[in-house]
Amino acid sequence: MSREASPTTGKPYGVKRVCKTCQYPRSTLYAQQQRAVSAEQPPGKRGPKSAFTDEALLELIRQDLRESPFSGEGHRKVWRRLKFGHGVAVSRKRVLRIMREHHLLSPHRRPQGPPVEHKGTITTQAPNVMWGVDGTRVFTVEEGYVWIFTAVEHWNAQCMGWHVTKTGDRFAAMEPVSQGVLAQFGHVDKEAARGLAIRMDHGSQYLSDYFQNQLKYWGIAPSFAFLEQPQTNGVAERFFRTIKEQAIYGRVFRTIAQVRQAVKEFVELYNQQWLVEKNGFLSPTQMREAFALKAAA
Repeated sequence: MSREASPTTGKPYGVKRVCKTCQYPRSTLYAQQQRAVSAEQPPGKRGPKSAFTDEALLELIRQDLRESPFSGEGHRKVWRRLKFGHGVAVSRKRVLRIMREHHLLSPHRRPQGPPVEHKGTITTQAPNVMWGVDGTRVFTVEEGYVWIFTAVEHWNAQCMGWHVTKTGDRFAAMEPVSQGVLAQFGHVDKEAARGLAIRMDHGSQYLSDYFQNQLKYWGIAPSFAFLEQPQTNGVAERFFRTIKEQAIYGRVFRTIAQVRQAVKEFVELYNQQWLVEKNGFLSPTQMREAFALKAAA
């Protein structure tokens, strides 16, 4: 309509006058026209055009892989040889895209055999059914890396015992379990913790004869997490994440004594005041007290 001529003046009405009369924004009209043009002609790659088409570059990549004396190489080495060895000006991401589209990337190495899926739950409905144990390291300025070992109740996420030491051996790994057994069962004699299970990973400390025999002496059943599936030991893993975020990260420890003091203060505060969602936002101590009151009623 804007191109139609007025019968009086013989001149086109123009876009401005038509939009004003129809009360239609010109910006909307121009945007619609631009989208229509873009749909018909998709924008090409910005910047300078490559001298090689994808088909030509694919053939160069295949040739490079054939001539390489090694197998299973990734796109970075192919790109390096093409660009600096043969003078082919191409971006690394373009080489990656083409190799991915044509299945030329090095295959990802995965464990053989069928996957083991963890479809169950590790949360218990009563205390002293399962504890999780694990260890981690913290760096100190004067004494290097030191170990932190803990035992955590799966029922209410309570820290049952902890130990900070320079040597992370089997004896150090057992210390938190010993603390928890003594606190919960009153003694560490034979069969003291019959009915309890310990969830652990496949670390050398936990696979040792000493650790396994000590569990057997107390009547504790070993429960191993799945390989390469840390979520199956998630209670202990989550506790370490919490203690690192709240008491370790952002601090510089000079000695093992400072790490030990920080862990001691946090564990006491955590058990008393840390609100856990699965507990109904009660702290581990509050959850245990509520359970004791309910059992006594």
